[in-house]
Amino acid sequence: MSDNNEKINQLLAKLDTLLKRQEDFSNEINTLRIELNKLKANGQVPVIESNTANPDKPVIDADFQINSETIPSQPNPIVEKKYEPEIRPFLPIPEVAKRKSDIEKFIGENLINKIGIAITVIGVAIGAKYSIENDLISPLTRIILGYVFGLGLLAFGIKLKSKYENFSAVLVSGAMAILYFITYFAFALYGLIPQLAAFSIMVVFTVFTVIAALQYSRQIIAHIGLVGAYAVPFLLSDGSGKVAVLFTYMSILNIGILAIALKKYWKALYFVSFGLTWLIYLSWYIVQFQPTEHFELAFVFLSLFFVIFYMTFLGYKLLQKEKFAIPDVILVIINSFIFYGLGFALLDDHQIGKELLGLFTLVNALVHFVVSVIIYRQKLADKNIHNLITGLVLIFITLAFPVQLDGNWVTLLWAGEAALLFWIGRTKQVSFYEKLSYPLMFLAFFSIIQDWSDGYASYVPDIPESRITPLFNVNFLTSVLFIAAFVFINILNKTSQPHFQRQKGTANIFSFIIPGILIFTIYYAFVMEITTYWNQLFTDSAIEINSEGQAYPDTYWNYDLISFKTIWTINYSLLFVSILSFVNLKKLKNKNLGLLNLVLIVFALASFLFQGLYVLSELRESYLEQTLSQYYHIGTINLWIRYLSFLFVALGLFSCYLYIKQVFQHPNFRISFELLLHITILWIASSELLNWVDILKSEQSYKLGLSILWGSYSLFLIAFGIWKKNKPIRIGAIALFGITLIKLFFYDISHLNTIAKTIVFVSLGVLLLVISFLYNKYKHLISENETDN
Repeated sequence: MSDNNEKINQLLAKLDTLLKRQEDFSNEINTLRIELNKLKANGQVPVIESNTANPDKPVIDADFQINSETIPSQPNPIVEKKYEPEIRPFLPIPEVAKRKSDIEKFIGENLINKIGIAITVIGVAIGAKYSIENDLISPLTRIILGYVFGLGLLAFGIKLKSKYENFSAVLVSGAMAILYFITYFAFALYGLIPQLAAFSIMVVFTVFTVIAALQYSRQIIAHIGLVGAYAVPFLLSDGSGKVAVLFTYMSILNIGILAIALKKYWKALYFVSFGLTWLIYLSWYIVQFQPTEHFELAFVFLSLFFVIFYMTFLGYKLLQKEKFAIPDVILVIINSFIFYGLGFALLDDHQIGKELLGLFTLVNALVHFVVSVIIYRQKLADKNIHNLITGLVLIFITLAFPVQLDGNWVTLLWAGEAALLFWIGRTKQVSFYEKLSYPLMFLAFFSIIQDWSDGYASYVPDIPESRITPLFNVNFLTSVLFIAAFVFINILNKTSQPHFQRQKGTANIFSFIIPGILIFTIYYAFVMEITTYWNQLFTDSAIEINSEGQAYPDTYWNYDLISFKTIWTINYSLLFVSILSFVNLKKLKNKNLGLLNLVLIVFALASFLFQGLYVLSELRESYLEQTLSQYYHIGTINLWIRYLSFLFVALGLFSCYLYIKQVFQHPNFRISFELLLHITILWIASSELLNWVDILKSEQSYKLGLSILWGSYSLFLIAFGIWKKNKPIRIGAIALFGITLIKLFFYDISHLNTIAKTIVFVSLGVLLLVISFLYNKYKHLISENETDN
């Protein structure tokens, strides 16, 4: 209980002190009284007595009087009460006034004064403009009154600093804005102040504004005093077009912001000044810029603004060694690309500047490189800032290639740069460089596609130098070097791991895309060589023939060359996917690549069956007809090329078989392969039948021959299916025979003569009987097969 007694004494002492203060403390006094009343009402504060004393005797009476008694029979008696304050009558607790809400406080203490100073500045500007338009007072008087008003407002604001700092800050900022535009007004419109004096005064104002902003530690001073001054030239503009004065004025403002940036990091200030500066510059460039008149001025101030904002964004971060956030990175990048974009446009419009675009791009890279080296060697910032600047260096080096060089060089340099960055990232454990290499890979890939599109279409018959020699040309050499770079990247990707955590989905995408780019490039590099070779021959084959009665000759081409181009492209595709399968099975052993390879093989085979066989038939018809043979050689190659193509088809089927046997051993894959195999064989056999029927000029026999061929092949499949106990093959054979019978009854009957009909019906009937005999004779094997399944 002694603790409660001591606490009461302390609270009473404090209560006595608070009662003598101003009425502003009444709420706190009443709170203390409430707490004392609670303690007294609970009756838990007894007076400390001797061992025989009554412990329940209260300490405080109804009038807040403390009855202190000594404690007998103690070796060291304790005096419990030495201070007895004057206890005033208990006052009723007044109703506590409601505190102002945060919104009310914000409006009353912050927003209103800012609106007020803004309106004041605008009012002064409007009044000055009115006096100018109506010639109410002389120019000198206007300027003097403006300075008096601005300086008076400044002095008044400084005087209020000690008691009303927020309000004082607003007044000071408004005064600085007024002094800014009065000085600009005196110089630009009236010429009352020489140029050197005007800008000296502005420098003084800027220095003072910077010092005031730092002393007050208020962004509002910088906002109204510096950024607000951006509006001055436009409010007071007379359309004289003194852009040099305007940009110099803006530069002074931005230098002031740079000075603030070395001490404070006020993002809102930077954002506003950055946006206004580039908006004003860009507006002037779009509306008024003339290359012959404004080039030097535009380039000088463009560079000056870039340097100021570059130093502004980096200054505070480097001095304070703070990490860059995403908005900081975005501002640095935007500032760099605005400078580069506008600078590029300025040089491109200039007669001499066009030759310096590549150098300008490299200078951009050099500027960022110097900054990066300084940051790295002096250890002025964290790794993120260094990586950001280094990234800008690499970006501008990358841009310099297409600006200064031709397409093939751009592709090679981008591919080499991507390989180098990827190597540094993996071997030196610098993930930033590896991340930069990925967009470069895509740029290089799109660039080589563009090179193929432009380079291989440049042949002109009248210009012999434009002929492209197969394999020995700059386009194919570019492809080979590009392939070498991506082979290097893929080997590194396979033998090492990235030094940063990638999301699973992203990792899977890159594991497919990078090898995919390599495979596609290898394939298409030779496709372009093949197609270009035949296209050039086709172009050279043009002849003009004058017919009787024609004013202009007719032009003819050897279209067999286009057919050869198509069939050789298909043959090469079959060869490529077959080689890819052998490499994957022997070296890579990648199951995902194997699955993709199977799909590509099927697609290549389908291309041959649907398009290749048709093209081969066109070549056969051309050989048989010998159209324009007096001008073009149409030889037996039109016939025997089909058998060379069959070898490529066999190679594709064999590679597919190896996959099914070694990797994809699931029954579904086996059944699908068997279906593909027999469809291909039957399709080619049917085409070959038609080929020889056409050569032998026995067109009426092909209907008869096809029906007998399909029926015979059905018999073969059923026999093979019974022998191998393969039910899917037998079912497929029955389906094929069904198709043959449908063809017989709905097509052959109406188109065949009596002898042919007799032969077909008898042949198919015999085949059906043989099939039935086989089913009956080997039904025990079929039954065993059913049981096993």
